[in-house]
Amino acid sequence: MSNGILELLTVFVLAAFVGFEVISKVPSILHTPLMSGSNAIHGVILVGAMLILGTAQSGAEQVLGFVAVILATLNVVGGFVVTDRMLEMFKSRRDERTDDTGEHRP
Repeated sequence: MSNGILELLTVFVLAAFVGFEVISKVPSILHTPLMSGSNAIHGVILVGAMLILGTAQSGAEQVLGFVAVILATLNVVGGFVVTDRMLEMFKSRRDERTDDTGEHRP
């Protein structure tokens, strides 16, 4: 194994340990906003995947680029769905007491 690959593998393993320790210290009440925010930021990855797909030459590159665009899109949409569901929890109870006509329910 060459030194370059060994160095990259060492950095990857250390980053995995540090990432696990950082995430495990986050209180459970903050997991949803943290994850929804990080998923929404993945829009940058979607743009990168589209740029790579645009320059793909072979069939394998095009397939991998298409899969990357699909997965990045799912990640971005999932982030916004989680954020929307999280924000629904904070709507006022007043909205729930009115019916479709705007009349106040008992």
